[in-house]
Amino acid sequence: MDRLQSMRVFAKVVEQGGFARAGAQLSLSNAVVTRHIAELEAHLGTRLLNRTTRRLSLTESGQAYLERLHPILQAVEDADAVAAAASSRASGTLRLYSHQGFGQYQLAALLPNYSQAHPEVKLDVTLAARAVDLVEDGFDAGIYSGLQKFDTTLIARKLCSSEIMLCAAPAYLSRRGTPQAPQDLAAHDCLNFDHDQIRDHWSIDGPDGLHSVPIRSTLVSNNAQLLRHCTLAGMGISICLSYSLGDDLSSGRLVRLLPQHHLGHLSITLVYPSRRLLSAKVRSFVDFMSERFPHPESDPWAAQTGRAAAPMPVSGRRKS
Repeated sequence: MDRLQSMRVFAKVVEQGGFARAGAQLSLSNAVVTRHIAELEAHLGTRLLNRTTRRLSLTESGQAYLERLHPILQAVEDADAVAAAASSRASGTLRLYSHQGFGQYQLAALLPNYSQAHPEVKLDVTLAARAVDLVEDGFDAGIYSGLQKFDTTLIARKLCSSEIMLCAAPAYLSRRGTPQAPQDLAAHDCLNFDHDQIRDHWSIDGPDGLHSVPIRSTLVSNNAQLLRHCTLAGMGISICLSYSLGDDLSSGRLVRLLPQHHLGHLSITLVYPSRRLLSAKVRSFVDFMSERFPHPESDPWAAQTGRAAAPMPVSGRRKS
């Protein structure tokens, strides 16, 4: 029994004063209308309508039921209208998650433009170094970086790549010297991301192969801004992501080290629950981000770092 539909049929029968006219309004046959009324009465355990071949009238129970039914049906129609509007016009609250580094350096600059284009959308943004469960935590979309894991059943759209490179401040280099080869890094103070894979060594690829270089992490953090500030202050050599550098290299505040060597790229990926019946607010954000990152395999910050836009292949040769 479709109880809600039976309620609608009952209200329409009363409104039209007959089964046939109600059926015509609802595009239902007389037999289907009759079955809905019979099923509703059976469910309620009472007669709602007195009917003869010439006349139809409400019973006392039917009158009481109809009075309470009208606000319920109106509320359902209102809910349908709200949902339909949400699917056609970007509005409501958009809950976003972003990897902390990308959120601080790039998303913060993008959101004002999105908000200007979609003024009816309220933004609720969470930045975190840890990956979140979009569905369980109630997010509409998320931006994941590099090795962060997400549910593979979700829709994932790669936005771009960000190159990983080595940088240091001129003050540090004048004090400690500039490394000329990957092996030289072992004698330097290193500022490092808090990942087990890179805590004690950095894998660096270059013209003579892939090096696994032991390093001494004098500072470890999960926050890219903290690492950048400490690098600018001359504390040591750090791993930097191209999206986090801005004009640090062109202004001379930082110097890129071992430019012929490569530490790889991190993928920046937009993730959202489903393509099916996507709400307008989520669709608007997906479209907005896709327009700003039209080349998923490129590094849009490459020009700032003096590197080619295309990701570099990793050599299979390995040297210690």
